Amino acid sequence: MDTIFTLLMVLVMVASVLLVIIVMAQNPKGGGLSSTFGGASSAQFGVQRTNDFMEKATWTLGGTIIVLILLSVVITGKPSQTAPTQKQPVKKEAPAKQSAPAASTTTPVQAPAAPAK
Repeated sequence: MDTIFTLLMVLVMVASVLLVIIVMAQNPKGGGLSSTFGGASSAQFGVQRTNDFMEKATWTLGGTIIVLILLSVVITGKPSQTAPTQKQPVKKEAPAKQSAPAASTTTPVQAPAAPAK
């Protein structure tokens, strides 16, 4: 199971690097790779095809990355088999004993009687 996950992650990384290269090579104004290598016009020598190829490559690599990630989750996302744990009984604590409140009536302290002389 580990080797499949490793293989899928390597494929995802390779596709990600290729996607970064393809996206960075594109020019947002339509020139892109064709104008970098001396093409004065994007219609000259069939260079317009480069933009179509790069757009298709971008979508294909993006879809490939998504499929590989979902595949890795489905294949390796299964819960592992573990030994069943024994349920231990729940310990219940008894409530603390309530002591009776002290008597609210106090007996007056009597002063000792004076000894007779």
